[in-house]
Amino acid sequence: MPSLPRPPAARTALHALALATAVAAVTAGLGALGLPSPALFAGLLAGLLDALLVPRPLALPRGAGTAGQAVVGVTIGTLVQLSTLAALGEHWLPVLLVTLGTLALSLGTGALLGRHRDVDPVTGAFALVAGGAAGLVVMARQLGADERVVAVVQYLRVLVVVLSLPVVLRVAFGVRADGAAVAGVDGSPWAGLVLAAGCGLAGRWLGRVAHLPAASLLGPMLLAAALSLGGAADGVRVPAALETLAYALIGLQVGLGFTRASLASVARVLPAALALIVTGIAGSAGLAALLSAATGLPLLDTYLATTPGGLYAVLAAAVGSGADATFVLSVQVLRLLVMLLAAPVLARALAGGLLRRRRGTPPPAGPTP
Repeated sequence: MPSLPRPPAARTALHALALATAVAAVTAGLGALGLPSPALFAGLLAGLLDALLVPRPLALPRGAGTAGQAVVGVTIGTLVQLSTLAALGEHWLPVLLVTLGTLALSLGTGALLGRHRDVDPVTGAFALVAGGAAGLVVMARQLGADERVVAVVQYLRVLVVVLSLPVVLRVAFGVRADGAAVAGVDGSPWAGLVLAAGCGLAGRWLGRVAHLPAASLLGPMLLAAALSLGGAADGVRVPAALETLAYALIGLQVGLGFTRASLASVARVLPAALALIVTGIAGSAGLAALLSAATGLPLLDTYLATTPGGLYAVLAAAVGSGADATFVLSVQVLRLLVMLLAAPVLARALAGGLLRRRRGTPPPAGPTP
């Protein structure tokens, strides 16, 4: 007796289950290799393959991407703690100037990438902003950038930083990061769930009321940061499983948006992006030398503090190499906040400049049709 065809709902459920299994397997494999943001990259890769190889790619439920963005916003917000930022102490002004220098360096390399024929200026800027890769990917589409290019180039930047870090520490500083684990915060997972749900919902609503750009990310992030600085969320963290799910959903959302043409376009961008990433890392090392000279801090501390990407990998390297991990974390968190809060302003400025240039372009010569 021939088998009856499965109803559409059953096919969709099996499709989603297969995709979720693939994302979980790739996440576990990348995590075992110590690569950064494994769930985000696993979702991106699985979604890309699903979009290109399956006749009817999976459509994510409405609101899934928004929920993932809110969880990522809360996760970033909980990193902002008074004790961490207080570690800057008397060095806050040089650190702030170096952070702004990193932003200027990112904009310079992003402007060069924006001259590529497959990249517009807004996408170029977002792709090479040094800090908050997951947050920038979330904001990219909402602020007019191509989130596919941004996701691939941002992950490539973090990957280059993390893979080159042990070599730089060994060759330039004569130290070896032994991969020491970073001590986590013992907190109730239920408190973390309540924080994620409360800040996610209330923060998004407040962000929309305040007309914040990328309100689904920035609203929860700012609310969680305010609670953390005020002590109301001290020691509370988003559960790791929920954070992993959020990153996977964001990766899937980006990956499912690929087409063969857009994949070819991203592939053409990668050589130029890689060269500019290396330029940005070298520029950040120069800023680290300036920060060391201005503050008298060891160059190892300032190099790790200004390394453009891979927050947890850099923090683990600081612990393992004997650097001042508290100072490194404080500078990294400050840069993360500056980059994410500056990104919407920069996107609007770049988009406005591009629009003005287009309006000011004279019509082509020839008869009017």
